[in-house]
Amino acid sequence: MLRRWISDGEVLGMSAVAWTEFLCGPLVPSTLALAADLIGPPTEFTPGEAALAARLFNDSGRRRGSLLDCMVAATALGEGAQIATVNVKDFRRFEPFGLRLA
Repeated sequence: MLRRWISDGEVLGMSAVAWTEFLCGPLVPSTLALAADLIGPPTEFTPGEAALAARLFNDSGRRRGSLLDCMVAATALGEGAQIATVNVKDFRRFEPFGLRLA
């Protein structure tokens, strides 16, 4: 699907939170360079998104280990963007809050 989005000229992006997770690797320098070229600079995590992430965390059951997912979801919601993930089950719980999955 990523190849299709690229060939269709879709604008790709990544939150600074997701970028941090990506950088934790493992990854090789060529992968890092390719990802940086594809998505450009990561989208900042703003104070407003911090408040939204806290609300998502509290309103979705305060699940242990889910705070980073709440932060990624809040960034997407703040940007009006969809989330593309292979980890769909962890993000479905945010759909009632307006999150759209690609």
